[in-house]
Amino acid sequence: MSKVYEGLFIFPEALDEEGLDQAIELVKEELVKLGGSLDSSVRMGKKQFARMMDKQKSGYYVVLVFSLGADQMDTFKARLKLGTNVFRHQFRSIDPVADVVVAEASDEG
Repeated sequence: MSKVYEGLFIFPEALDEEGLDQAIELVKEELVKLGGSLDSSVRMGKKQFARMMDKQKSGYYVVLVFSLGADQMDTFKARLKLGTNVFRHQFRSIDPVADVVVAEASDEG
């Protein structure tokens, strides 16, 4: 059974716009190979780190919402390390129904 995840991806500062497009496409391809799908993506732009990480001062932040089987997450994480240009990543499982209910409640208030 597929779950919905929100992933924060940080791509290296050395990428140009075309390189960033290709890196995001590689992440999408890995998702599709594992039977998942990309629901949405939001580019947050280049942001400075609070401190240097692996000789990097900043990175491109991208939030991807995707569906993937829970049993495939470990495989997806391993593939990100090997076959993509992802510098860092962080995931959380989201409940799209609960998020809609919260959004509607805040709109009414």
